[in-house]
Amino acid sequence: MKILILTSGGDAPGMNMIIYQLRKAFKKNLFYCEDGIKGLINGNIYNINDLNLQNDFQFKAGSVIGSSRCPEFQKETGFKEGLSYAKQFDYVVVLGGNGSYKGCKQLTENNVKTIFVPSTIDNDVDISDYSQGFDTAVSSCKFYIENTMPTINTFKRCCIYEVMGRKCGKIATETFKSCKCDYLISDEKDLKYNKITKIINDNFSKRKGSSIILRENIIEKEDILDTLQKKCPNVEIKYSVIGYLQRGFIPTKKELKIAKLFAKNIVKLINIKSKSKALVIKKNILEVID
Repeated sequence: MKILILTSGGDAPGMNMIIYQLRKAFKKNLFYCEDGIKGLINGNIYNINDLNLQNDFQFKAGSVIGSSRCPEFQKETGFKEGLSYAKQFDYVVVLGGNGSYKGCKQLTENNVKTIFVPSTIDNDVDISDYSQGFDTAVSSCKFYIENTMPTINTFKRCCIYEVMGRKCGKIATETFKSCKCDYLISDEKDLKYNKITKIINDNFSKRKGSSIILRENIIEKEDILDTLQKKCPNVEIKYSVIGYLQRGFIPTKKELKIAKLFAKNIVKLINIKSKSKALVIKKNILEVID
């Protein structure tokens, strides 16, 4: 039996633990696509044992097999090229987001058995309540904020913390809750400058700093800084992009536990020769769906 694994789209903490567990289960029968779907289209496929892996790679973030965003796969030519390689395997295991799930469905419709695992820090996979990497992303934001706010408070400044999420506000919302920040902007409707200004000025009068959580892609950095600085002339307004720390942070214990659970069920599905499936988490319970 030959199994192929690939990671697609943005990397997510926990991916390496799944790769590790599958390598342990299938040994020489496990292959990987270098750089995700792009590797599938180009035929860059190798045995997992060809990788020179560190002994503790499973506890680290990122993806040791590489990843990519590959719009070419959505085109007929690119899909056919990828399909020709995918058909050489008994199963293709895909770790990714909504686009990757759509790709799995296309492969399944063309007689390729796939197993999909929701893996994106944004936690915006439509079919699952949870996706691999989200807990770690929120933990990294909390770590960053808790270790910069002492300075913000010391100088009675205000800091706008930009977090990831594309069009999804889940990281922003959970970070806001866990850090007990002053204001949350997870959507354009939250840009209520009078309310934000009052919070900043009130905190300053109390000799306190202010923390604002902002989801990316809502407003340009310069625009929000200029507006708030004019409305709060006595307060120094800072802007901090937490950025790749959200993907590169060491996976949390919860993340590793979930990764092992995903891997255990992947192995089980392959061993019983299941048809194509997706592993999802609903109400904190892992489910297997078509």
